[in-house]
Amino acid sequence: MQFVNPYFLWGLIIIGIPIIIHLFNFRRFKKVYFSNVSFLEELKVQTQKYSRLKHFLILAMRILAIICLVMAFAQPYFPFAVNKKAIKGKNVVSIYVDNSFSMEAIADEAKLLDVAKIKAREIVSAYPNSDLFQLLTNDFEGRHQHLFSKEEFLQLLNEVEVSPSVRKFPEIYKRQQDVIGLFQQTNKASYIISDFQKSISQFEGIIKDTNISTYLIPVIPQKSNNLFIDSCWFDSPVLQLNKNVKINVKIKNASDIAYEKIPLKLMINGNQKAVASFDIKEKDELSLSISYRITESGIQNGYVELTDYPIVYDDKFYFSYTVAKKIAVLLINGGEENQYLNKIYQLDSVFSLSNVSERNIDYSVFRNNDLIVLNSLKSISTGLSQELKRFVDNGGSLLIFPSTNIDFESYRQFSTALNISIYQAKDSTDTKVDQLNIYHPLFADVFEKLPENIDLPKVFSFYTFTNLQLSRKEFILKMLNNREFLGASISGKGMIYQSAVPLDVSWSNFPRHAIFVPTMFNIALQSKHGSKLFYIIGKEETVSLKNILMQGEDVLKLRSENADFEIIPEHKNRESQLDVMFHNQVKQAGNYRLYSVKEAISGISFNYDRNESRLDFYTIKEIEQELKDQGLNNFTLIESGKKNLGLLIKEINQGIKLWKFFVILALIFLLGEVLLIRLWKKGL
Repeated sequence: MQFVNPYFLWGLIIIGIPIIIHLFNFRRFKKVYFSNVSFLEELKVQTQKYSRLKHFLILAMRILAIICLVMAFAQPYFPFAVNKKAIKGKNVVSIYVDNSFSMEAIADEAKLLDVAKIKAREIVSAYPNSDLFQLLTNDFEGRHQHLFSKEEFLQLLNEVEVSPSVRKFPEIYKRQQDVIGLFQQTNKASYIISDFQKSISQFEGIIKDTNISTYLIPVIPQKSNNLFIDSCWFDSPVLQLNKNVKINVKIKNASDIAYEKIPLKLMINGNQKAVASFDIKEKDELSLSISYRITESGIQNGYVELTDYPIVYDDKFYFSYTVAKKIAVLLINGGEENQYLNKIYQLDSVFSLSNVSERNIDYSVFRNNDLIVLNSLKSISTGLSQELKRFVDNGGSLLIFPSTNIDFESYRQFSTALNISIYQAKDSTDTKVDQLNIYHPLFADVFEKLPENIDLPKVFSFYTFTNLQLSRKEFILKMLNNREFLGASISGKGMIYQSAVPLDVSWSNFPRHAIFVPTMFNIALQSKHGSKLFYIIGKEETVSLKNILMQGEDVLKLRSENADFEIIPEHKNRESQLDVMFHNQVKQAGNYRLYSVKEAISGISFNYDRNESRLDFYTIKEIEQELKDQGLNNFTLIESGKKNLGLLIKEINQGIKLWKFFVILALIFLLGEVLLIRLWKKGL
């Protein structure tokens, strides 16, 4: 037991007053004359016996009444387990209400979010009106970074709705610290009300603040099943008009039951392209492939959909892509145009070919091309080197065929700047290509089955390479001497292909070989980088669009497919790339289009975070174990059950108060004294 006002215990000294009164009995005795003195001794003994008992009882009642009154003024209490003393003074309180999709689940015939809001109100009711409160949700809105009065807090709480945003505990706790940690001379408390879903309830990484008392309040959902689409992707990075394409869909079963013959529908631009069905076991996942034919060019908006109940927000998965009409290829020639490259890129309608001499290069057109080919350049100037580096860094592809007599120093400086292999020396040894990397994307659809004795190009002379340690290189073709014939390196956001030979038949028969056509064709196809298929709502992702330049007064607008939603996002021009930021302005999953003036420049799809679809929750024991494992000794788990949480918070903050109990006891003892005096007539 502890005391709020322990100095009042000095009042116990006044217990001596009734004791003194009873020791020095100041009562005046009245003389009584008896006619017969034979009864005097018996009467005296009997009266003294009852009178002494009565006086002792009255003394006890008075002493106990005084003790109880003094104790009531001292305000004794039994402290709550986590508090050594009662909390006094002003409080600053932060309350996080989990409003993620999983809080739409049902608990005791009410939604978890409604239960959480009730508990938040009960917490606030435990504090005086003078205290300040922060309301925090997954939305991380600017207004939630301020403190409010009790009334203002309750108004904000009424506006809380389910949100697609997903937050981890470390960032939630950090937000609470940022606000309430600024106050020094106050009591600081934070509350986290959540269903403690395992996929988001990450205790590791929380940087605790011992000045903040943190309380975890779980709301337990009823058990429910969920089947959802996790993601999708295409087999090929290149999507061509009038070609068959295969889209893969990953499906997960977060249920304790198996599903059979579940239909999966594919929609493109509002038209159903394909339907498939699948079986899936309990707590399992699978990838399902759906094939269809691309019949339109330009921006394509699509989604895959299954049917599941009661959790439906993750039954659709949206995606967008662009089918280019043309792939722009620029050939920079050190001499005459190359007939082999012209035949490949001029005869196919998918390519738009431009030839330019190294003496007449317009660097401004680089940004309009997907692939640049250096053909037989003896040397590479510093200016060209810088522009090619900028082109590749922004996602362009570069293919290098050296001349028959290169300037090694010029090529060395160029290679060093781009962090690729350096042309070292000429080797005139006859050899041939004997290794083909069939796992490289260039050959993904070229061979159904690779022959055992495949005919590969012959080599009469070649350049050797010195590989830089930082170069991220992969071979495409290798010779018998284990040297690279054709390799690919990642540079910036783009790709650089390097040939060890010029396109000259005196060096190799590669230009006339059958492998030349699919290799050059696929290098050009794969230079057309598409934008991401989809983005996740709540994650700060930048959308980067290539070859789009916004002028000073141009305005970007993002619109939903049915045009019922429109925002103006932030954007930044960065050389030949446009970066667009949405800053959590998009709240609804779906397909959107980005417009510049009146022209649609890109399709962008947003999906809800699938972490919310995994319906695994921490139990009370697991939460306690996590707190212990992470050393979060200033965190306390509260199980209120059906008890009013406000009363429990008061007990935590102020302990179990006993002053009312002592006041009642004091009144009982005083009443006992009155009854003894008035009703006990004997011995008077």
